[in-house]
Amino acid sequence: MNTILLFGLPGGAEWIIILFAILLLFGGKKIPELMRGLGKGIREFNSARASIEGEIKEGIKDAERQKIEEKRED
Repeated sequence: MNTILLFGLPGGAEWIIILFAILLLFGGKKIPELMRGLGKGIREFNSARASIEGEIKEGIKDAERQKIEEKRED
């Protein structure tokens, strides 16, 4: 089984250490605010990604239409 280990610890222990470090750094009252900000950032990223995907797909469709029109003209 291939796993990436941080500091030689198994996966579950890594998460506990990360969560404990976040709790120590930011405190219990700041964590919900940080999570809201993280969620908002992820939503904006996904929205931008979907927009770019749509533009690329539309560009591909336009290019295919132009090829079909060029073949009809020949």
